[in-house]
Amino acid sequence: MSEPVIDVEGLEVEFPRYGMPPVRAVKGLDLAILRQEIVGLVGESGSGKTTLARAIMQLVPPPGRIAGGRIRFEGQNLAALDPERLRTLRGRSMAMVIANPRSELNPLLTVGQQIGNVLKYHTGLGGKALRKRVIDMLKEVRIPDPERRYDAYPHELSGGMAQRVVMAIALICEPRFVISDDATSGLDVTVQAQVLELLQRLVEKHRTAMLFITRDIGITAHFCDRVAVIYGGEIVEIAPRASFFANPVHPYTVLLLAAFSHNPRLRSYWLKEAEPATDTRPAERGCPFAPRCVRAQPHCRAEHPVLRELAPGHFVRCHYPVER
Repeated sequence: MSEPVIDVEGLEVEFPRYGMPPVRAVKGLDLAILRQEIVGLVGESGSGKTTLARAIMQLVPPPGRIAGGRIRFEGQNLAALDPERLRTLRGRSMAMVIANPRSELNPLLTVGQQIGNVLKYHTGLGGKALRKRVIDMLKEVRIPDPERRYDAYPHELSGGMAQRVVMAIALICEPRFVISDDATSGLDVTVQAQVLELLQRLVEKHRTAMLFITRDIGITAHFCDRVAVIYGGEIVEIAPRASFFANPVHPYTVLLLAAFSHNPRLRSYWLKEAEPATDTRPAERGCPFAPRCVRAQPHCRAEHPVLRELAPGHFVRCHYPVER
């Protein structure tokens, strides 16, 4: 197996609270992504998806901090790099596509200026060569009439085109690692499918590694090579796409799949409430999902489950995984 582009080992991210223990947003997380691989990261709001993305980019908002673990990009420990070296990596070798392009784009600069500024900063390219490269990138992300759109302002673009411009900014320097943080959530279904197909094609063309963060587990079935489910700051299941959907084993994974299922029997079984408990607070020592789990046993609250391999490449963090 080739060396991963991104290798996260035992990552801990915490946010301090006055007079109270810090909030552990990411807890001992391990994740490796290979070149030309798309790994889907799925979880509900607050599960730690965006915090993980910001930690990889070394952009955890203060007062949050990386409290432990190591993140390596192509073998380099990112925490050991000076700020100038990190700025060089971001945009040139590592990039991030966010969900709200309107907040990312400067309303006072044209599309061409914004894409060109990134290219000029990282490569020194200028003049006609820069304009040609930017227009070629606009063609790559399938923006119609790219010569005219080069001089357009963000308010003149539709939501779908604005998202493509943000993708062009992220990909203009052909980075070797890209994070897509819920980048298609605000688009209608037709445009979403086009953007996903475009991202997939660009990953294959430039042999880029990608972490694809989403709340829609259905997207990963058609788009990702591997799928990871995160809950409470921990990866609770990760597997190759075919194995993941053919045999989901963590109760939380099955609950997510049931939410997208049209099978009434499956939905009614997995979406039912757990048995009433005397204490409904999240387990401190045991499994954090135990208060919501229909399969929870006393052992689940007493001992924290480890991530273990049930089948080749298929890992789960559960004492009592689903058996079929």
